[in-house]
Amino acid sequence: MKQFGWSATLLAALVLGPVTVSGCAATGPQSGEAVTDTAITTGVKAAIDGDPNLKVSELTVETEQGVVQLGGYVSSADDVAAAAAAARTVKGVKSVRNDLRLR
Repeated sequence: MKQFGWSATLLAALVLGPVTVSGCAATGPQSGEAVTDTAITTGVKAAIDGDPNLKVSELTVETEQGVVQLGGYVSSADDVAAAAAAARTVKGVKSVRNDLRLR
């Protein structure tokens, strides 16, 4: 009888194991999933870095629940607008709080 109990447990583990383990796998953002604030911040920095008039190293970018806050100093009003426009192009951005200041 003990032999049967051990065999039944092993059989159940083999049959149900892949079902329960597959639900535990860590995955990154996929289509339809929410984008993390960290990913948004990284994307905004990359978008701003793509503008030759802006220096991402002189700006701060913070994201909380999809709301991006830009800070720092730029040399023109066009740069203020360009930074906000670049931030809005990033997937997951809900809104941009533009606190950039002119030098």
